[in-house]
Amino acid sequence: MAREIQEVHPPRSGGGIDDVVILGGGLAGIFCALKLAPRPVTILTAAPIGEGASSAWAQGGMAAAVAEGDTPDKHLADTLAAGAGIVDRKIAALMTREARARVEDLLAYGVPFDKDVQGRLTVGREAAHSERRIVHVRGDMAGREIMAALIAEVRRTPSIRVMEGYVGEGIAMDGRQVQGVVARPSAGKALTTVLFPAHAVVLASGGIGHLYAVTTNPKEANGHGLAMAARAGAILADLEFVQFHPTAIDVGRDPAPLATEALRGDGAILVDRTGERFMPRYHPDGELAPRDIVARAIHAERAAGRGAFLDCRAAIGAGFADRYPTVYATCVSAGIDPVTQLIPVAPAAHYHMGGVLTDANGRTSLDGLWAAGEVASTGAHGANRLASNSLLEAVVFAARIAEDIQGLLPSPKVASWSIRRTEEEPELPWSQDTRAFERVRQIMATEVGVIREAHGLSAAIAELERIERATTVPWLKNAVLTARLVAAAAWARKESRGGHYRSDFPDPVPALARRSFTTLADLKRIGEESRRDLLPEAASA
Repeated sequence: MAREIQEVHPPRSGGGIDDVVILGGGLAGIFCALKLAPRPVTILTAAPIGEGASSAWAQGGMAAAVAEGDTPDKHLADTLAAGAGIVDRKIAALMTREARARVEDLLAYGVPFDKDVQGRLTVGREAAHSERRIVHVRGDMAGREIMAALIAEVRRTPSIRVMEGYVGEGIAMDGRQVQGVVARPSAGKALTTVLFPAHAVVLASGGIGHLYAVTTNPKEANGHGLAMAARAGAILADLEFVQFHPTAIDVGRDPAPLATEALRGDGAILVDRTGERFMPRYHPDGELAPRDIVARAIHAERAAGRGAFLDCRAAIGAGFADRYPTVYATCVSAGIDPVTQLIPVAPAAHYHMGGVLTDANGRTSLDGLWAAGEVASTGAHGANRLASNSLLEAVVFAARIAEDIQGLLPSPKVASWSIRRTEEEPELPWSQDTRAFERVRQIMATEVGVIREAHGLSAAIAELERIERATTVPWLKNAVLTARLVAAAAWARKESRGGHYRSDFPDPVPALARRSFTTLADLKRIGEESRRDLLPEAASA
């Protein structure tokens, strides 16, 4: 059964409106809830809070200009360079300026960032950063420790109610005004949807990584929040830009475990199966080139049959277990000793630069709807996210959303929450339609993956549309809709830029150095236009 892990007052029967409902229990969602305290907030999460969130799996850490000699302007310059020409400069500038304050917030919440003997934050360097500016926790445990500290604070905060075991299904609307979140209990045969009415809804539902067959993301990262916003009429942005982490550990696990980029920042190199280093052939920065370039290089080496391996022996050596305990434990569990052996790696869907279009305060195009974290597209990442900017973006904009809501809505005097059950529906097969979803993941990996081209994208759009029409399972319909939207945006951008690479348009086009915007109406139009790329029999199927 779906259960509450914290409830200050029992839900009132027969009405009432939640003040704020946050969909998602990852970093953006819980940080926003803490910043809203003592305003009453309900967090809806499919998995137990903190689980099923990519935030908890982040190994590298959080980027912030906190070290001597570093500045927000230097951080901004690196962000702009990595973003391949379409970063929203104003948005990225405020993010880098506010980074130090958010680190201080996290320290106040009890996050044990690594410090030196003088008590100063220790910082590491990652790809495409010109300075050492990544704050860590025990080397590669930043995400886990940040989430643990914030969850503990949530449990101590009486104004926050956490509802576990609820899967977001839709956004209740009255014209352009958001009225609440429609969700469904995830346990058992759920015949009844549940409406959580709200004056303000914050989407913090995570990314889309699990729409791909090889991903570092948890299964809950299936794009459902993005689809909910699209169905409600929200404008989406930059959907074609998917970042593939170059160094997922290739040991046949789903999700694929990650070999943090910090390893390469500390000198680990990429080699083929003969031991030859290959990255200098692809980029002058070698292993510290932007992620999209490293991912394509590894993809090419593997496709050529040469394989790709991370060699940590000289750079990390005997200190591996202490410096990178998570990666070390993963390798050992797969029968690899990273102190003496190479680590097999492969690109994996890791982060979505696209999402629901928001402004500097996290507002979407719908009244009463905000978005934060990976489901949002702020413009801070452009076409290619700079390493370790994701956790930073999540906390910066979650804090800005909280401030915006506080300024817009009158402060309630008491915490009052409600749940309204809708009419019973015909019985739905709630268990996952595994075969259909696995087909979606294969389509995305093959046709909308590291390398794309027109015919494959068109075929993907057509087949995904057929799958969506055929299913009656709400979560699957939302997942497939998001896959269709990403494929359509990729078809529409006829150039290569950042995380979007077209083999039929391999170069960037200066005239296309701008963000893209998509709605459901655009999806229908692109679907019709893309059919021209297909054979007649495929187009008429």
